[in-house]
Amino acid sequence: MSTSAVAKAPVPEQPEPRPAYGALDRYFKISERGSTVGREIRGGFATFFAMAYIIVLNPIILGSAKDMYGHQLDNGQLVTATALTAAFTTLLMGVIGNVPIALAAGLGVNTVVALQLAPRMSWPDAMGMVVLAGFVVMLLVATGLRERVMSAVPLGLRKGIAIGIGLFIMLIGLVDSGFVSRIPDVAQTTVPLQLGGTGHLTGWPVLVFVLGTLLTLALIVRKVPGAILISIVAMTAVALVVNAVADVPSWGLTTPTWPGNPFSTPDFGLVGQVSLFGGFGKVGVLTGVLFVFTVLLSCFFDAMGTIMGIGDEAKLTDSDGRMPGMNKVLFVDGIAVAAGGATSSSATTCFVESTAGVGEGARTGLANVVSGLLFAVALFLTPVATMVPSQAATPALVAVGFLILSGSIREIDWADPTIAIAAFVTMLMMPFTYSITNGIGMGFITFAVLRLAAGRGREVPAALYVVSAVFAFYYLMPALGLT
Repeated sequence: MSTSAVAKAPVPEQPEPRPAYGALDRYFKISERGSTVGREIRGGFATFFAMAYIIVLNPIILGSAKDMYGHQLDNGQLVTATALTAAFTTLLMGVIGNVPIALAAGLGVNTVVALQLAPRMSWPDAMGMVVLAGFVVMLLVATGLRERVMSAVPLGLRKGIAIGIGLFIMLIGLVDSGFVSRIPDVAQTTVPLQLGGTGHLTGWPVLVFVLGTLLTLALIVRKVPGAILISIVAMTAVALVVNAVADVPSWGLTTPTWPGNPFSTPDFGLVGQVSLFGGFGKVGVLTGVLFVFTVLLSCFFDAMGTIMGIGDEAKLTDSDGRMPGMNKVLFVDGIAVAAGGATSSSATTCFVESTAGVGEGARTGLANVVSGLLFAVALFLTPVATMVPSQAATPALVAVGFLILSGSIREIDWADPTIAIAAFVTMLMMPFTYSITNGIGMGFITFAVLRLAAGRGREVPAALYVVSAVFAFYYLMPALGLT
């Protein structure tokens, strides 16, 4: 046999090496989505720390309200209910939905429950309304209506929603850190926000936030793996030292102090305290239906915007902006709404703070498994989980807000005013009204009206007309005397 013949002999193909975490990798599609186990773990930790404040904040909002009988919910039981529901639903979304979108008690919805529902009925009645809203969400998913609505949103408007969420979470970060604050009504000014608490940046907490933001951005620019998580841990350590050696009047919701006793005993007393239809007997059928509708609308579109924004940022969407397996994700979200009512922690929904984990590189449900397990641990270590001050965690929101905006703004067709103006309204109304739902609603209405005005009404999917009409009715409810 000649040497040339040997040289030309076919070389057997070598099988590609299997990932070290074979079964885990295949189930969560980690390699397929361009991620690693390390990134998913870091992302899970980053998301948890960015969301841990809800364990403290939700009990404050719900616990400060009274029902029609003057009853208040127990704070310790609310802490347990909030952490338990966040753990369960976040794990469920990770294992079934396989997306890095964590869930917890929704801000805004809990205020509706505390200030609109509870004063007119008992707490079990109010939570029953939340459970019913969750059932309706699941029904809409099962019939395909919810996914049809999401699929009807044109790509440019989807990008506007993503950018609006980016701006919204950036504003959340600035407000929660104290970098900007609301000007009190007694000031009698039309300017709603100011720099710091007095118009100037003062105090150690704000300095921790500023340093944390600069550190996060610098690490991102340097492409350091784990940039967001490194910053959160580092600034928490700095905050602990500052609080120990300096006179700090207030850190806000969470004071960075190492707890004397890091352990806590969970109290499950509120779990199952629900009356599904008792509220209708208190307020009547029409008002009861409107209450359920109000909770439903907020949960439906808050989650929709968050799922769209995070799915886009995590590169989980196809060329048409649709995410594979969306129906599973939406169904778990419906379960989460009902689960929040069943535990008396209010409606549970997808959290925009999940972008902190996505910013760390999370692309799969494994990150959710990590976040969910941390919420489960928080049931017994709540004092430790809640010692991270917002000034250490919120720089992640500012950084990720920029990343979302920079990745989406170029993909809007600015030459088409019917899309450009609707996207513009959507992205601005979210931070300016402090609501994802309002941004989506006003954007939908604007898009439908402008397409009709341009003689292109047939290009608008029927589902979008229906949703726009629902939003218009929702905004007109106070004028019609229906709230």
